[in-house]
Amino acid sequence: MAGFRSCLAIGAALMGAAFSLPALASLDEAQMRIVPFEALVGWAEDDHVAAMDAFIETCQLLDDPQWLPICTLAQDYPGSARSFFELFFRPVLIEDGQPGLFTAYFEPELAGSEYRSGRYTVPVYARPPEIAAGTANYTRKQIEEDGVLAGRGLELAWVEDPVDLQFLQIQGSGRIRLQDGSVLRLGFGGSNGQPFQSLGDELVRRGIYNIHQVSAAVIKNWVRANPTEGRDLLSHNPSYVFFTEIAHLPAHRGPVGAMNRSITAQRTLAVDPVYTPLGAPVWMEKGGAQPFNRLMVAQDVGSRIKGAQRADIFWGTGDDAGREAGMIKDPGRMFVLLPIQRAYALVPED
Repeated sequence: MAGFRSCLAIGAALMGAAFSLPALASLDEAQMRIVPFEALVGWAEDDHVAAMDAFIETCQLLDDPQWLPICTLAQDYPGSARSFFELFFRPVLIEDGQPGLFTAYFEPELAGSEYRSGRYTVPVYARPPEIAAGTANYTRKQIEEDGVLAGRGLELAWVEDPVDLQFLQIQGSGRIRLQDGSVLRLGFGGSNGQPFQSLGDELVRRGIYNIHQVSAAVIKNWVRANPTEGRDLLSHNPSYVFFTEIAHLPAHRGPVGAMNRSITAQRTLAVDPVYTPLGAPVWMEKGGAQPFNRLMVAQDVGSRIKGAQRADIFWGTGDDAGREAGMIKDPGRMFVLLPIQRAYALVPED
């Protein structure tokens, strides 16, 4: 148990200032058991090389006595990727009494400009120093309608649509394609500390839609079709996310996740690090309309990702990825692959 917690602490330390994790919950109430690889549905058919590439991306950050030798060997392992995972890890099923739930997120790409114009009027802000210092926590309404940050040189770019900006903030990172064709990469730069309020839940509360009708596309269309009520709806969510420019990140690379490394489409998971250590391989068996079984890597976190069997799949970049990600809300189960010594320390053999 202590070894498992120390691994979680390492993951938390890697997060830096961009995220603050809650205090680690006790695992005493969780149900945990080690299962053989043969029990993982579809294990033999997966692309273990793709999973290995994603694992190597962040493994070197795990400076821990039980992880470090494995990560060093992964760089130049002479055997197959599948044999690597089977030789050095054991799958651990960790359950907290809640059913598995898998959703997805993506990296938006918006059209924009470095300068305000007749088309691009919505500022994308860097975090102001008073919020960084904890001496202010302006609401979204104060920022977007009252203009408390206007004219202070905090504008990283300008975009066209406030609802697109809010969805960019919900994702926490993204791209802005500028008028000259270049791309500005944005990462999470902090928040105003206000609580997040779901726009979809508010539309349901107002009786405009039923819960099964709500999606990102529905919300965007409704806001655009109802400008006055739409502005009021956007202000209903007081939470506001600031961004920072991520320079020298090639276009083919994914956005930067919680471990300060690029994440990989459909191989990276955002997890609850109370139960799943950052950097660990995770075997996912996802149901729903698009079921798949796949070896993923826990490389990100999310403020709404809570629980032992809760995860968010990074689906990719752009509108197509966004549409597909918005349809994913599926059952399933996942197994954390832990180094053998760590696994048996957590779940002793009978």
